[in-house]
Amino acid sequence: MNLYPLLFEQNLFELVWGGHRLKPMKGLEADDQKIGESWEVSAVEGKESVVKNGGLKGQKLTELVSHYGAELLGQKVVDMYGGKFPLLIKFIDAERNLSIQVHPNDELAQKRHNCLGKTEMWFVMEAAKDAFLYSGFKSPISKYEYQKRVEDGSICDVLQRHDVKKGDVFFIPAGRVHAIGGGTMVAEIQQSSDITYRIFDYNRLGLDGKPRQLHTELAEDAIDYKVYDSYLTNYEEKVNKPVAVTECPFFTVKIHNITRSFHRKLYKYDSFIVYMCLEGECTIESNVDRNTSVTLTRGSSCLVPACVADMNLVPANNSAKILEVYIDNKHFNK
Repeated sequence: MNLYPLLFEQNLFELVWGGHRLKPMKGLEADDQKIGESWEVSAVEGKESVVKNGGLKGQKLTELVSHYGAELLGQKVVDMYGGKFPLLIKFIDAERNLSIQVHPNDELAQKRHNCLGKTEMWFVMEAAKDAFLYSGFKSPISKYEYQKRVEDGSICDVLQRHDVKKGDVFFIPAGRVHAIGGGTMVAEIQQSSDITYRIFDYNRLGLDGKPRQLHTELAEDAIDYKVYDSYLTNYEEKVNKPVAVTECPFFTVKIHNITRSFHRKLYKYDSFIVYMCLEGECTIESNVDRNTSVTLTRGSSCLVPACVADMNLVPANNSAKILEVYIDNKHFNK
């Protein structure tokens, strides 16, 4: 069967800090569940995305990757990642603060867990009036001071706190201590890894009524202790012109504010593409098979296989905001 733009079944997760915005955003009835994450595109074992449209309906993303290989991923992506899907795409709704945490880089994650590390980025979709997040340190600390501040619960005192608003973008490389604050909803693009080192969790209990596990010793060698001049990504929004907000070896993310049909032909990247709808409604029309199209509403996503990376983005009512995610193979060393 020929590949086409893929939509996936709901893949929602209840978490102690989760909120009540994701279900209504996805057209589902609100309830008492604290849904913290919607895994839009996932090949993580046990949490795989399942196709909901077309002839491949019911198949797991991992099955498609295994069967179609370079047609789905792109040959250079296959070469780089050994035929595994390399990204994890989410929407996150934080009603309460997430734990203070850090992720290992590829080298450390491979050594300890035999998996990829986790570099990620956030696009803020909604933010309460007093919403904030932590990203990086505001003053230099040593490993010794880190240990002491974890012990006495003062680690937040040396973290850089950022007031956030809708449209803010933060790049979180592996090693950067961070946490999303309550009242914030984000789109998250990350490497395909479920490894998180939890440093501090406000002494709260998990959904099971027990304290959540901390990983302070594992985190110690994963942390980048440097202080940087800026942690917020600055960009200028444009209409009907893609704006790159994150470019790194693991993924490239562009924002599209579109008011008309917009042609995207991306074969040159030799990569799959993921589209996430942040505002409005947008139809993705394939130029490979003119009878194939999918429509995204706010809070939905699709995966466009590398072999059909020629499409038109068509906004409904002349307005849509879309995140475009792919792997730019000019960053590869091989």
